[in-house]
Amino acid sequence: MKRHPLSDKLREITSRVVETYDSGGIVAHNIDPDLRLPSRESARRILEMLFAVCYPGYHGVQHLTQENVAFHVGAILDSVADELSEQVYQAFFFDCRGREEECDCAARSETVVDSFFSGLPELRRMLIFDVQAAYDGDPAASNLAEIIFAYPGLRAITVYRIAHELHRLGVPLLPRIMTEWAHSETGIDIHPGARIGKSFFIDHGTGVVIGETTDIGENVKIYQGVTLGALSFPKDERGKIIRGAKRHPTLEEGVVIYAGATILGGNTVIGQGAVIGGNTWVTDSVPPYTKVLNETKSVRIDRNGRKA
Repeated sequence: MKRHPLSDKLREITSRVVETYDSGGIVAHNIDPDLRLPSRESARRILEMLFAVCYPGYHGVQHLTQENVAFHVGAILDSVADELSEQVYQAFFFDCRGREEECDCAARSETVVDSFFSGLPELRRMLIFDVQAAYDGDPAASNLAEIIFAYPGLRAITVYRIAHELHRLGVPLLPRIMTEWAHSETGIDIHPGARIGKSFFIDHGTGVVIGETTDIGENVKIYQGVTLGALSFPKDERGKIIRGAKRHPTLEEGVVIYAGATILGGNTVIGQGAVIGGNTWVTDSVPPYTKVLNETKSVRIDRNGRKA
């Protein structure tokens, strides 16, 4: 076999790359065989199986009947239990590396998975409200099947609700892997730590960002390009970011936010029933039932149809 002309150079470059693994104080690698990370591929499989449980006949096997659906769902959940238990364990075990205190990762994983499965019926009830909210909020939707099959907003919300339960139960890393997979699939970035009430609808969705400490009430509707973000990052006396502080806004029940709006700040509250117009920048609280509009110059069209 003919030797590649770059072989010698590539060996030298390989050595230099490997040297960077031991330089500096920032560890951006994991080459410890005893510290396996949770698997992105496994997280995707878990989500796809849970989609088949939450939307039977739409995801996974079709042509289900009342006679076989219980057996079908039970078989899926049995597979989910095995794979989720392994991934939750890996997440806890990896997160505990280097700690001196003892951590029974296996027992913690068992408790978390048991609690997660106990909450599945309520999680699915929440998703039913989200499906209905999408149908009620979009006149372009012909039926519920179209929403479940095709709407990226519902896909992102479903992944979020699954990941949020794991996040709420204290599972590290895995919930972020799940929501970042949804982000790559839909263009919608919802942190699993956000708290979102029932009947939530994201229309179109591309470019939506919902930060970790966002609180969203029931019956809220947002459009594409909306950012619910942080206005600033509080820091301690050493200049380090204080984590866990409320940084993102609160949206009360019935709020509507149109495309391209940016709402920032942990003290920013959008009151019940308020409407935030497109391309607005909001950093102060908005009273209930208020409309916030972006004033722009009018566009005049001349007789030839050109902008003047």
